[in-house]
This record gives sequence, C-alpha cells and structure tokens, in this order.
Amino acid sequence: MTSRSRTSAKRQQTPELLALVATRFRALAEPARLAILHALSGGERTVTELVETTGLGQGNLSKHLQQLYAGGFVGRRREGLFVYYALADKDVLALCEIMCSRIENDIDASAKIVAAR
Repeated sequence: MTSRSRTSAKRQQTPELLALVATRFRALAEPARLAILHALSGGERTVTELVETTGLGQGNLSKHLQQLYAGGFVGRRREGLFVYYALADKDVLALCEIMCSRIENDIDASAKIVAAR
C-alpha cells in the first residue's frame, strides 16, 4: 500500500469504523485496565500474579481482563490450571505513551507560564 492510498483510506472513516475505535478507547478509559496493561508490559502473568501486582480483587481483575481480551489488547493461554495473560502485541501501550508524553508537555508548558509570573 502506498502512502497516498493510506492517506485516502484514513479519510474514509465510516460510522462503523469510528464506532469500533470508540469501543476500543472505552476499554482504555478505566484506570484499572491501564494498570493491568502496564503490569503486563514486563511479560505474561497469571491472574494470581496480576492480583498481587495491581492490588485488584480477583473478581474485579477477571472482569477487566475479559474486557481487555475482548478488545484485543491482551492474549491468553492456558497451561494446566493456570491462565497466562500477555499484551496482544508491542503496540498495545503506544496510546498510553503518546498520552503520557502529551500530559508531560502540557505540564511543562503550564509550569513555564507560572514561573514567568
């Protein structure tokens, strides 16, 4: 696909596509889910390990994991009695990193304005 055809494809955002994107963003709009994703950034973890890392109760954690799995943010595999969760791919946390950088830039800009007073 050429860069021109990619640009054209970006302009043709259908209501159905935008609804799917909004659904994905809603999955990331919960701080507990972001904590789970960051806990998985170091590699796959069992539910028990995630309970310890995040401080969430097992039932609450399982609910959030199901939503992250349904949204394609995490994958899972079963090994004996354990289910292991991992980030679906290396780009899952890219939106978080973009937003964190944006927030840091906004804070820096605000600090400069306040310091100039």
